[in-house]
Amino acid sequence: MKNQHTKNLIFLFIATLFGSTSGALGKFIDVPPPVVIWCRCVIGALFIYIFCLFNKTSLKINSKKDIFTIFISALFFGAHWITYFYSLKLSNVAIGMLSLFTYPMITALIEPFFIKVKFDPMYIVLSLMVLLGLYILSPEFNLENSYVGAILVGVLSALLYSIRNIMSKKLTTSYTGTSIMFYQIAILSVVLCPVLFYMDTSNIPSQMPYIVMLGLLTTAIGHTMLVSSFKHFSVSTASIISAITPIFGIFIAFIFLNETPNLNTFIGGSLILATVIIESVRSKKKNS
Repeated sequence: MKNQHTKNLIFLFIATLFGSTSGALGKFIDVPPPVVIWCRCVIGALFIYIFCLFNKTSLKINSKKDIFTIFISALFFGAHWITYFYSLKLSNVAIGMLSLFTYPMITALIEPFFIKVKFDPMYIVLSLMVLLGLYILSPEFNLENSYVGAILVGVLSALLYSIRNIMSKKLTTSYTGTSIMFYQIAILSVVLCPVLFYMDTSNIPSQMPYIVMLGLLTTAIGHTMLVSSFKHFSVSTASIISAITPIFGIFIAFIFLNETPNLNTFIGGSLILATVIIESVRSKKKNS
């Protein structure tokens, strides 16, 4: 049991490593966010579909009720991505990612209302640690400050992401993480098609290598692995552990975008890392 739990943790950490590429790529790609989202959905869906063919994974949907759940969860997912990318454009990778990662706190608070799980008071402590990190992260709490605007958009993105993950958790009882991810991004590929007609798409050819990386590494691999981990962890636990993503993202941005974190970023990041360590230990005890 302990060995299996360790394997599940490693799987989740690998998922967060791939998912952390979204910050640097989202900041770097010079294409309007809705267009980027459409591109990553089409590319990600293509990669996942090919994988399902080779792996003989069923893509059959069992009921009309599930179709509705999948469709609504896809809309929340798309709204999350768009707001997240706008948050990145308003600030930098560090602030955009750390703002988004209030979602573990939000998930812990709202999950008991959607799924029959017992509320854990410890999540309040972990939530306060995240909030303190965000407070330190913000250079000046002024609504006219672009960084604060980025944080507010990032927190909205976090709420949308939390709801999507909880809905996906419900679906994992009947479907694989791979098929859930395929349904969601395939739907978004269709829903977001209109953006191609009224937004600037001229930079897509020059940005295509990075868009493909976003579609493959972040979307097809990272997000699929995260959804798959919901079979082994509660959404709250998986969310808190995956909060290490900003640490990976900041490191990647430092290497490829030359974005040097300041002292506040290190302090905020350290608080988030502490929550990951605490919840990793707690989840092991729950499964022992």
